[in-house]
Amino acid sequence: MPQAALRLKADRSAHMECTDNLAFMRNLPSDSIQLIVTSPPYNIGKSYEKRTSLEKYIAGQAQVISECVRLLSPQGSLCWQVGNHVQRGEVFPLDLVLYHVFKEHDLQLRNRIVWHFEHGLHCSNRMSGRYETIMWFTKSDDYKFNLDPIRIPSKYPGKRYYKGPKAGELSSNPLGKNPGDVWVIPNVKNNHVEKTVHPCQFPVELVERLVLSMTDKGDAVLDPYMGVGSSVVAALKHDRIGYGCDVVPEYVDVAWERVHSLRAGRLKTRPMNKPVYDPSLPGGGHR
Repeated sequence: MPQAALRLKADRSAHMECTDNLAFMRNLPSDSIQLIVTSPPYNIGKSYEKRTSLEKYIAGQAQVISECVRLLSPQGSLCWQVGNHVQRGEVFPLDLVLYHVFKEHDLQLRNRIVWHFEHGLHCSNRMSGRYETIMWFTKSDDYKFNLDPIRIPSKYPGKRYYKGPKAGELSSNPLGKNPGDVWVIPNVKNNHVEKTVHPCQFPVELVERLVLSMTDKGDAVLDPYMGVGSSVVAALKHDRIGYGCDVVPEYVDVAWERVHSLRAGRLKTRPMNKPVYDPSLPGGGHR
């Protein structure tokens, strides 16, 4: 029996293969995935991609997006996390470049989430980039969204109405506030607890917010560019079923190692909503 088949038998809630994403997705039934979350290559010449013209890149992305739409549940969400393509010093924001591709499938944009991080490449002839974006699309108006699991602490949790019919009552939700569409989450650099061999790794907590808010227990989550499996890990942490694929064998092996470590209780991930900087602690900032 092939090694991949053995691995699938060992963990029925994790389905990961080293293969082309179109081949992987074409074996899955239509309308079967509740959440698709991924970060495709940016066509900037990283070790795991082949740089090509922007036009060919968009055409390739269009094929993958079309297959994702086929797989997406009628109540499902598609979250496409991207940064910039840079060509001869000119910046092309990939969310703007790809937006029309999603609209051709009549998907509806619910949020353009800004993921802000403190560390990245330093530039000398333009401002250093410190954010990327997540485009959250749905297939219909009848989509899943659970706000309570992703609420964050209120700035003034004990604040009360001081006049009117609600005078004396709490003026904010006791579970916390909506996290908004700007998320401050560290990217995975060398000193990050989740760091592996992948040069552009998803932080698990970024995906956790999407999993908790857009799916229920038992739902399927797919990452067609899974890298080292952060999306699958986030899904499994919260009792969802994780699907993913990548064309780099080393990344797929690391993804399985992370899944097995999670099952054994050994996998370290950065806790959700942990402050990036807390001046009350010795040394101040932490990640």
